[in-house]
Amino acid sequence: MASFKQIDLSGVFPPLPTPFNQDETVNHEHLRNNVAKWNEIGFKGYVVQGSNGEYTYLSDEERVELVRTVKQAAAPGKLIIAGSGCESTQATINMTQKMAEAGADVAMVITPYYFKGRMTNQAFMHHYEKVASASPIPVILYSVPANTGVDLSVDVVAALSQHPNIIGIKDSAGDVTKFGSMVQRTEASGFQVLAGSASFMLGTYTVGAVGCVAALANTLGKEVCQLHSLCKEGKMEEAKKIQHRLIAPNSAVTRKFGVPGLKVAMSWFGYYGGPTRSPLLPLTPEEVDSMRADFQSNGFL
Repeated sequence: MASFKQIDLSGVFPPLPTPFNQDETVNHEHLRNNVAKWNEIGFKGYVVQGSNGEYTYLSDEERVELVRTVKQAAAPGKLIIAGSGCESTQATINMTQKMAEAGADVAMVITPYYFKGRMTNQAFMHHYEKVASASPIPVILYSVPANTGVDLSVDVVAALSQHPNIIGIKDSAGDVTKFGSMVQRTEASGFQVLAGSASFMLGTYTVGAVGCVAALANTLGKEVCQLHSLCKEGKMEEAKKIQHRLIAPNSAVTRKFGVPGLKVAMSWFGYYGGPTRSPLLPLTPEEVDSMRADFQSNGFL
């Protein structure tokens, strides 16, 4: 397990949306075509079955098969991070093992959240330690309070960073102070912190984040990768200009319009977006116009 800490998470990872046909069945051919285009961009790898993959609406079989498809379509050297989180610890262990067999290099495990009142620090510690100890691949913690209503405290992250098979965290909350505290308390163990959105990349990079999982990278991948490179090179004035331009489009495909908005934006940039799976509904014409304005006003359309 000790060697797992050597896996380098530095870089940009788009969380891939799941392409559906009009009848809401999964279309693997569209996914392969999208990945072929993303392979031309300087991504470190791909996140499969994160929140933007609508994993909560998919069967176990669909989730595993999507990992297999992306692994086969990805260019050599791309790191495949698979979202294997389930509500129960045992189900998460089983899903993680299946995704590893399907080709995942790393598992990204979202916090359980259904019984919020009992998701204490002790519950999270117990859950992640059991999952990581049983996993054949390294594990990344995943905290997205906007969707789950729960969060991982810095104390829990610091404690879990000592586990030899837990190599990092994707944090989507955007609290730069918390990012700095996580980095300060975990970097000695080789733990790596990833920003969970393009809207706060610059801020989190200044306090030690090494990479980003960004929904916006599905559409503006080159620009998000450019921001990453400028931050790493210390060219902060140039980075600041790009960061400012990315904020409104990023908000449009995340907080404002979510996965339905992201899929519309993908179609503007030559990718297949397609429909979402019910109960998610498509955007109204007014919402599409609003989102287009967010892109246009920042020079992206």
